[in-house]
Amino acid sequence: MLFPLTRESFEQQIPLIATGPQYAYYWGKPRDILRRLLISFVSVIILYFILGKLLGDGGLALVQILSIVAGFYWLWNPIYSASIRNARYRRLPYSGFLRGKILEVFVTDELIGEEQTVNNRGELVIIENRERRINLEIGDESGFVAQVQSPLKRTHKALKAGQTAELLVLSKQPNLSRISDYTEAYIPSQDMWVGDYPYLQRDVFLQVRRELGGVNEVEDAIRRRATRVQRRRR
Repeated sequence: MLFPLTRESFEQQIPLIATGPQYAYYWGKPRDILRRLLISFVSVIILYFILGKLLGDGGLALVQILSIVAGFYWLWNPIYSASIRNARYRRLPYSGFLRGKILEVFVTDELIGEEQTVNNRGELVIIENRERRINLEIGDESGFVAQVQSPLKRTHKALKAGQTAELLVLSKQPNLSRISDYTEAYIPSQDMWVGDYPYLQRDVFLQVRRELGGVNEVEDAIRRRATRVQRRRR
């Protein structure tokens, strides 16, 4: 089932500025931080010793400002990267809340990057970095099918075909007849999010699903277990 959303609701769910989870996503691993630190260091050196000499004393203030910006590149770059990614989604004018079902669950081995190194014989060797990922095929009665992917976790064992899945879909068409993109998925029965990148302001998304009459399958399951326990005690 597809529920069209207002532009205001859409913009609340996909923020303009990076959220905490989005910043953490782009913060990366230690090697990513070291790479950004190296870029910051080299940029400051270039600004001081090359641009500083070209501009002379008259451009000292400009060089200092640029050096401060470059020096903190390692810190602000994740905000910039996440905001650019959000902006790409926000350029799509129409959106909807999709409530569908998991059609299939499967695991793949994905290539996420390559590294170059030299072996003992001095030969260049390319090392492939691979990661096991969970894949969900999600569809609804209209025939729409989306594939959502995420790094594999132990909790993903609870995901099964037939479970309800909810996500935001984006389109260039007012009637949402053609879907251009979509976000990560929420699985209510497991209270679980599945997706590579946390596009959504998740508390706002959950509020929207409640307003649309979303069934909180987690709460229902808890109530059923509590009822069974009470009956046994009696």
